[in-house]
Amino acid sequence: MNYNAKLKYHYATAKGWVNDPNGLVYYKGYYHVFYQHAPDYEVPWKQPMHWGHARTKDFLSWEELPVALYPEAPFDNHGCWSGTAIVKDDVLYLFYASIYHPKGEDGDIQTVSVAYSSDGINFEKYEKNPIIDHYPVGDGSHDFRDPAVCCIDGKYYCVMASGNREKDTANLLLYESEDLLSWNYRGVMCEWENGIYAECPSFMSNGDGRYLLSASVCLHSHHYFSAMYGSFKDGKFNIEITGEVDKGPDQYAGQVFRDHKGRNILISWIPGWKYSGYQDHDVGCMSVPREMSERNGKVYGYPVEELRHLLVESDPALRRTENGFTVEREGREPLVYEGKIDKLEMIRDEYILEIFVNGGEEIYTVLL
Repeated sequence: MNYNAKLKYHYATAKGWVNDPNGLVYYKGYYHVFYQHAPDYEVPWKQPMHWGHARTKDFLSWEELPVALYPEAPFDNHGCWSGTAIVKDDVLYLFYASIYHPKGEDGDIQTVSVAYSSDGINFEKYEKNPIIDHYPVGDGSHDFRDPAVCCIDGKYYCVMASGNREKDTANLLLYESEDLLSWNYRGVMCEWENGIYAECPSFMSNGDGRYLLSASVCLHSHHYFSAMYGSFKDGKFNIEITGEVDKGPDQYAGQVFRDHKGRNILISWIPGWKYSGYQDHDVGCMSVPREMSERNGKVYGYPVEELRHLLVESDPALRRTENGFTVEREGREPLVYEGKIDKLEMIRDEYILEIFVNGGEEIYTVLL
């Protein structure tokens, strides 16, 4: 497999390490994608995380932009980690996990900070950062990151990923604000038993009186990406329908955003942490954007309309079987799928294959 080949439809940086998508937003005529980035290295942990930045009008042609956030401030000297974006009064705000090492102390402290821009390219950090400086004692833990900010009925909400060591739960914590800068803690919004922590949440209206919440849930036994539809009242999210949607095996850290057309769109990181040293250069990229929907009690993810002409029904790496299909992966165990298939479609881009089973009822993302 030629891992040096340039991807055509999956965004990847020209150089440097890339992981979690951040700050997915539509602003001033472009879809903006930010992401975790080490601009000077092809492997992680050689330098604190930055926010890389790209934009597109059609999800087909991408423009790589200058790094948006640098970890140069005292409150983020150990990295500008994952977060989200929101537009208010024609200004683009980036909310991110600002992590720092206090002088003379062991360990790091995870907080929330914000930067803003009037052109979508040059960002200024808020002078009073961090805007949330500590996890709520009793509900959260040291793992306190990935702010997901949204506006519902004129009020701003921030969902924080965390965990509760005493209760042994992964949880999402809710904050409220009137102005995006001053935040009040409301309580635990959602939680999972036998968990360590949650990561990379997204929260938004679904446009039909319901709400969409997603998160990467890290249990003691395994982790998975959960997309949930439900009601939201008095600071609590009540799950009505849930689905894992993207089953991997080569993806992580999906983020969902609502665009100006009313579409809830999911983008994930391919291929995930276990490939951090797989090649002599980073093979990470963004997935194709998938439009999220719910039909007959099931959660679906399907390529956005702009990319559906790329779908095909077969690929040399995929072999249909009596009960499903298998996908060969170079130097690793094949992906084996067993189940009823009414429709099978896929998008191939050099060494990446994304498979959509039964109209997106299940998605399998594979580094070949």
